Amino acid sequence: MRADQTPRFDPKKILIVLHGSIGDVTRALPLAAMLRRAFPRAFLAWSIEPACFPLLQGNSAIDEIILLDRRRWWKSAGPFLARVRAGNFDLVLDLQRLFKSGFIGWWSGAAQRVGFHRKDSKEFNWIFNNLRIPAYGEEIPKIEHYLKFADYLGLDRSPLEWHFNLTADEQASIRDHLSKITGPFAALFVGTRWQSKQWFPRQMSECADQLWGDYGLRVVLLGSKDDQPLDREVVTLSQSKPVDLVGRTTLREAIGVIQRARIAVGPDTGLMHIAAALGTPVISLWGATSPQRTGPYGYAELVLQGKAPCVPCQRRTCSIGRVCLQSITTEQIGAKIRNVLGGEKGAPVPHAG
Repeated sequence: MRADQTPRFDPKKILIVLHGSIGDVTRALPLAAMLRRAFPRAFLAWSIEPACFPLLQGNSAIDEIILLDRRRWWKSAGPFLARVRAGNFDLVLDLQRLFKSGFIGWWSGAAQRVGFHRKDSKEFNWIFNNLRIPAYGEEIPKIEHYLKFADYLGLDRSPLEWHFNLTADEQASIRDHLSKITGPFAALFVGTRWQSKQWFPRQMSECADQLWGDYGLRVVLLGSKDDQPLDREVVTLSQSKPVDLVGRTTLREAIGVIQRARIAVGPDTGLMHIAAALGTPVISLWGATSPQRTGPYGYAELVLQGKAPCVPCQRRTCSIGRVCLQSITTEQIGAKIRNVLGGEKGAPVPHAG
């Protein structure tokens, strides 16, 4: 095919390759809904790893989830690759842009393998794909970068849909988790995967006390089991005694909690992107990473960017005490809270979720 020709797409079997992270998979979910609307008779599969598997469960746009358990790769790689090859896919969308994802797409044998432009891919990923979207660089939001695949395929973008379809049992568990709360509440996200993106217990406790004291909102703390030592420190410091659900919910139960929250606050983490997808206003705190690239969809006005000469450093660990995040004050967070909830005490504004 010549460079000036536009490929035509009429796929019967489609494979999306994107294994993580939680934030990336959340931002890519609208693409699956667009594919379903554009190709209603096509079979749509998604290749993923266990940590993000719950995000795809119950999604009406996806016919099959093909799981690769990287932690037990010596057992799972063979059956995984066999399933990918047996799928007889004719279109692959490689959203991961790594060597691994490129190989999976190539291994599928699909005639049309769409990936990122060579300038935007990593680890020689581009050599495995025979079709590529144009180069856009790292300046556009990541969700917009995923939506460029929809443009390349000629899909209608709107509306953006996520389809977090929770089961009745999951809804019952969520009600149990929130049984101690009788009124509206806020969600605070305790942990992140990168040490450099982590906000401080003092900031969390002061934020929780402000939400309770100024607006009568109980605070629910969410995070993984790895965040529990940090979480215990927050509970000790907080006078408002937040409801501690850190490490006590599944990811899908956390989705349900966030969906019910009036407002959410936290750093650059997967739960932040879930909140944005659900329409829960989310105040996000930034330092090591760039909100221009990975900020929550639709809530740019609630971003708080910390200050330091090295921002954004894109480093997983910080050797100077995360001065960027320390620079974000309780007053600044409070101003963003007022933007969402209004100036009247005890009179929070309903949100779209």
